[in-house]
Amino acid sequence: MTRVAAVDCGTNSIRLLVADAHPETGELVDLDRRMKIVRLGQGVDRTGRLAPEALERTFAACREYAAAIKEHGAERVRFVATSASRDAENRDEFVGGVLDILGVEPEVITGDQEAAYSFTGATKELGPSDGDSYLVVDIGGGSTEFVVGDDQVRAARSVDIGCVRLTERHLVRDGVVSDPPTEPEIAAIRADIEAALDQAEQTVPLREARTLVGLAGSVTTVAAIALGLTEYDSAAIHHSVIRYDQVQEITTRLLHATHAQRAAIPVMHPGRVDVIGAGALVLLAIMERTGAQEVVVSEHDILDGIAWAAATAG
Repeated sequence: MTRVAAVDCGTNSIRLLVADAHPETGELVDLDRRMKIVRLGQGVDRTGRLAPEALERTFAACREYAAAIKEHGAERVRFVATSASRDAENRDEFVGGVLDILGVEPEVITGDQEAAYSFTGATKELGPSDGDSYLVVDIGGGSTEFVVGDDQVRAARSVDIGCVRLTERHLVRDGVVSDPPTEPEIAAIRADIEAALDQAEQTVPLREARTLVGLAGSVTTVAAIALGLTEYDSAAIHHSVIRYDQVQEITTRLLHATHAQRAAIPVMHPGRVDVIGAGALVLLAIMERTGAQEVVVSEHDILDGIAWAAATAG
């Protein structure tokens, strides 16, 4: 058994997992799992740089996580940074800050590496695929990863469609988010998504897999709404199965709701209120492209894959 700490720093959120990993049994026992919305990718699509206030929000979360890692006595720590920090001109400032606070250098990974970690985290406990393959989709803030595999990854692709990136690109005017989005704005988001799916399909056979597995906050929030939860419940959401017609109805509702109406949904995290419509539309478009009639929702994702990588390194 190895006690590990994994940090996943994405465009919208930064998450920590401290767990005991048992490689022989394939079991990962959570000791501490938490998430903060820091919006590291604020403005990156437009400016190409990480904003000072976004960096400070992220560093504040890192200080909190450093205390938790020390308290639990993790033997190995792995920090992975994804889409926003890949795109930023000043990512050295980010890397230096994390190193000072946590004592480890963040790995600014490629989209393909991100996809592989997501696949491991999502499918390890689902067991052998019995000859059928999984399509794992990780809908993040800045990018979406597509991975097809069975017992191992066979094809992967990361494309630049995520809930934050799409919202900032199409729904923000003079710093104000459309409330609610107009039909032309929704159509523009959809066009971006379809173009990205065309791009992903050049590498990944999206229609081949029998089981669609959906990861990350946009998917889990849609699932929580579909399940009628009055508060966010990871245990109820994990491995729930959500039908296409439910995703279609919820996406339509979210895209035509005002900020106040979305914020009033009991399971809605405040940091997702303005970006959930775009995230849900990505999921809906994927289901339509693949013909999937349902999606298996996983609370285990890239963060769990990072933890396994830390446990089995060297």
